[in-house]
Amino acid sequence: MSADTIRIAILGTGSMAAAHARAFQGIEGVEVVAGIDLHADRLNAFCKTHNIDKAFSDLGEALAWGQFDAIANVTPDQAHHSTTLKALAAGKHVFCEKPLATNHADALEMAAAAEKAGLIGMVNLSYRNVNAVQKAREMVLGGEIGAVRHVEASYLQSWLSSAYWGDWRTEDRWLWRLSTRHGSNGVLGDVGIHILDFASFGVGSEIADADCRMKAFAKADNDRIGEYHLDANDSFVMAVTFENGALGTIHASRWASGYSDDLSLRIFGSKGGLEVSYGGKDINGQRIARLRACTGDDLLTHQWREVPLGPVPTNYKLFVQAIREGRTIEPSFRHAAHLQQFLSQEPERLAQSA
Repeated sequence: MSADTIRIAILGTGSMAAAHARAFQGIEGVEVVAGIDLHADRLNAFCKTHNIDKAFSDLGEALAWGQFDAIANVTPDQAHHSTTLKALAAGKHVFCEKPLATNHADALEMAAAAEKAGLIGMVNLSYRNVNAVQKAREMVLGGEIGAVRHVEASYLQSWLSSAYWGDWRTEDRWLWRLSTRHGSNGVLGDVGIHILDFASFGVGSEIADADCRMKAFAKADNDRIGEYHLDANDSFVMAVTFENGALGTIHASRWASGYSDDLSLRIFGSKGGLEVSYGGKDINGQRIARLRACTGDDLLTHQWREVPLGPVPTNYKLFVQAIREGRTIEPSFRHAAHLQQFLSQEPERLAQSA
């Protein structure tokens, strides 16, 4: 291992941790040197699968050892705040899974801690990796559609109306997502941050204000299945204003029959429009990204044309780049904290429907 090698420890070794291990191990000059998890069997299996030498059952022990530069925080949402603050206090950069925290105040504290320590704090808002939305942002910021006026964005899943991913009525891995008592903030807390980031990133402007309506639909007798009280929201509709003055609607649902896991973004400007879609699968099982544009003379005939797309760097690569360059690259803790205020279901921010 050379002096220039970036050493990563992965905190939390559940299913998502495998993606982190593969991604970081695939970057030249990066080594995953440790796994950290309270569950010994899961930890040991993870380290064996990914050829990781060190295994720690306690974050404090790993930090005392300290032979790494950064932590990939893949713990459950409610653990992000405390574990990230400990890592930052120990001088470690942090790449955190979404959402950054479970409330706005905690997210702000995490952003401030990273900035005060002069450390890199980035969040794995994974749909930043979609080349279509990156190209759309480039076109917006380049003035190709003029001033942005109106935006529509959606994140559509259908696992409540079909068994595409399994039977939510009998499987705990789905039932907990429907119960606030089991830590769920519903579809708003689960995928809301993805679609809010997808929209604001593509538009090239932060969200300035939002009004939200949510609903948990009846799904079982007395809204219960076993120990699970099914009270977490299934759908939300949000009206937003962007800092650039554009008006938008953003919505998501688990009842979107016919859609598996699809994101879309339409951006309308004074000189043209863009349409981003990410969903469905090609013959190799890969999700399909598309960008269409209507600009210039095409506005007269409403002609939409496909925009060519190329490869883009992933968040994992951007995090490593940020460490090497000593500067935070988006998506940052500060940006994620800004979005968190629209996701926390705090009374002063969000109005909930019955």
